[in-house]
Amino acid sequence: MIKKFILLAVAATYLSGCTTTDPYTGQQKMSNTSGGALLGAGVGALAGLAVGGSPVGRRNAALIGAGVGALAGGAIGNYMDQQESELRAQLQGTGISVTRNGDNIILNMPSNITFDVDQYAVKPGFYQTLNSVAVVLRKFNRTLVDVNGHTDSTGGLQYNQDLSQRRAESVAGYLGGQGIDQRRMSAVGFGPSQPVASNASEAGRSQNRRVEIQIAPITQG
Repeated sequence: MIKKFILLAVAATYLSGCTTTDPYTGQQKMSNTSGGALLGAGVGALAGLAVGGSPVGRRNAALIGAGVGALAGGAIGNYMDQQESELRAQLQGTGISVTRNGDNIILNMPSNITFDVDQYAVKPGFYQTLNSVAVVLRKFNRTLVDVNGHTDSTGGLQYNQDLSQRRAESVAGYLGGQGIDQRRMSAVGFGPSQPVASNASEAGRSQNRRVEIQIAPITQG
């Protein structure tokens, strides 16, 4: 699913020419990049995707091939430190938690503030919060952005799997509409398979219903 999402994103970016359509307004937007440069970057990105290895490795290669600079050594920690600091400042009081795990940053978005019950469309009241996330992701563009959907164990397994996938895609799609390069992103639903609390209580189930955005540095190799 990750590979399919990325390949479709690259194809949409480079085969549609110099214009893009905002999925939330339907308006055409003219790219500031010339057609020749766009085509050259696209060829580099597609060549990167053709490289074997893990999905993350292929995304790294694709973005580096398109001209996104990779981070290395001590620059990685410093870059992620700055990004973490800005995310914490932007998201204070929003209900989103910011967690650091090594060189990765995890944003936890509880479903009760992000979606209506059993729905996958992002609540309009949550747009501003996602806009704040997008501001930081645009500034710190040398990162990969994995949007992962999760549910509790209530209801059928396939229903929860589909709901989590659609919620992940909804958040990723919104961020794409705010200018985040879709080649950086993946959207995957995990259903109830990765709980962070017990599903035996409503409090635990509430914690399990979430979307996580995992942000990782783009590195060489």
